[in-house]
Amino acid sequence: MSTTTFHPTDPLTWKQADLDVHVATRDGEFAGFVEFDGTGHLVRDARGADLGNFADLDDAQQALEFSHEPHKKRRNLAIPAVFRRRPRRARA
Repeated sequence: MSTTTFHPTDPLTWKQADLDVHVATRDGEFAGFVEFDGTGHLVRDARGADLGNFADLDDAQQALEFSHEPHKKRRNLAIPAVFRRRPRRARA
């Protein structure tokens, strides 16, 4: 298995491999594919993870491109330690 990491600004390159299959590469490495199954465009990433089913080929290709973008830093929504403590019982 390849452990190659890609810079997020490198664009995906698309090639039509068959009548109903489009394959994406980034910097020469396999990045995923879109397959039309007769009802929609199924998207899978380089590891085979299902990214969804889309009615439009462009939407499916954008979903694969978006899956490679780094996620924005999320706010820390953890519960404060004050509320995580277990209530103490009074001793008799």
